[in-house]
Amino acid sequence: MRWKCVLKAVLATLATAAALWSQTPQVIAVRAGHLFDAESGKLLANQVVLIQGDRIAEVGPAGQVAVPAGAKVIDLSQATVLPGMIDAHVHVIPFQGTVPYRTLQALTSAQDALNAGFTTLVDMASRDTYATIDLRNAIDNGVVQGPRMQVAGPAIDPRAARPMPSPPLVNDKGIIGDLGVNSPWEGRAAVRKLSWYGADWIKIFATQDFAGDQYKVFKPDGTMVNIPSLTLEEIKAIVDEAHRRDMKVACHAYGGEALHSCIEAGVDLTMHAPELDDESLNMLVQKKLPLMFTLDDLIGLAKGDLKITGGKESRLSLDEIAFKKTLAAGVPMPFGSGASTGSDFPLGKEANQFAWFVKWGMTPTQALQTAFMVAANVLNYNWASQVGSIEKGKYADIIAVSGNPLQDVNVMEHVKFVMKGGVVVRNDLK
Repeated sequence: MRWKCVLKAVLATLATAAALWSQTPQVIAVRAGHLFDAESGKLLANQVVLIQGDRIAEVGPAGQVAVPAGAKVIDLSQATVLPGMIDAHVHVIPFQGTVPYRTLQALTSAQDALNAGFTTLVDMASRDTYATIDLRNAIDNGVVQGPRMQVAGPAIDPRAARPMPSPPLVNDKGIIGDLGVNSPWEGRAAVRKLSWYGADWIKIFATQDFAGDQYKVFKPDGTMVNIPSLTLEEIKAIVDEAHRRDMKVACHAYGGEALHSCIEAGVDLTMHAPELDDESLNMLVQKKLPLMFTLDDLIGLAKGDLKITGGKESRLSLDEIAFKKTLAAGVPMPFGSGASTGSDFPLGKEANQFAWFVKWGMTPTQALQTAFMVAANVLNYNWASQVGSIEKGKYADIIAVSGNPLQDVNVMEHVKFVMKGGVVVRNDLK
């Protein structure tokens, strides 16, 4: 009887092992002709990336990384393989339409970005709706396909978009919505509300860019309006409350007092800064904070800016000067396009920004790195340990192009292969 019991135990153990083996994800082996090391900026030849489930199990030279028997092989030996790109400033929700319709447009835009090789996005303000939170959750839960997303939800924005008609009642509060703040305590309350609804980031607009009916963005002499829309005390309260709730803060600021206040308050990511002054730049260096330049939206605005200033200046031309100063100072500049659904610069076209970075003084390697670990380091929840490079243990977010981006960054506008979390999204290199 004893041998029968032993046999039963052995058979049971084998059955359990077989069941577990059947549940183990198949190993995928990616053969890379060249692989971009996001940390060193070097192209490594003849590499193999082993993937199990949604993670990278091993990566190294083909002579050192053995491809297991039965592995599914993806041959990218004639391509350059890179990590999935990160765009840390997009707007997937358009302005017009019903919320359900705009949400569907947002999903399409997010998928366009994914197909273009941007496997991680940060949505930096969702207009007047919290729909980006549900979109993020639907992607995370496998309801729909899309990139990894961190979202800010609606912005804390005490600005008006333009001079407003006088309200019928003096206590009408509908002009700036329920996230307009007029004190440090209202700032804390707005952060708490966004935290309750599930936002990852807080986006604040610290610069108002019109003065009555007279000036819009620029004054006739070519200087910017740059009216601060939040006080230093308000920004400090917002930053403190956000950090207490494990959220990060991003700040829209053009220059002057507003820009200085954002940096002094310790905002995690300051953006735009076309009128970057030396004092603000020095503060960024001392505090080791990043500065983001979003060019896609400024390219579209340049024509109107030049018309206002009589050809003297535009936000794009000012950004070029600020960009070069920031680059020379060694301040981290994470990739963020400002691409927006329904605009002239939609999602899926963001990689055109690399060429501008090179034109303004970056090497192709530096330009590429802005969309990998430089951008990963500003993401919330320490996502730099999960995305931004092709390393063991990180998500298998992998893209490929058919040329050499260190010789021509324009090839990044024509991504041929996209994998997110071990799942092939597209492969035009078959």
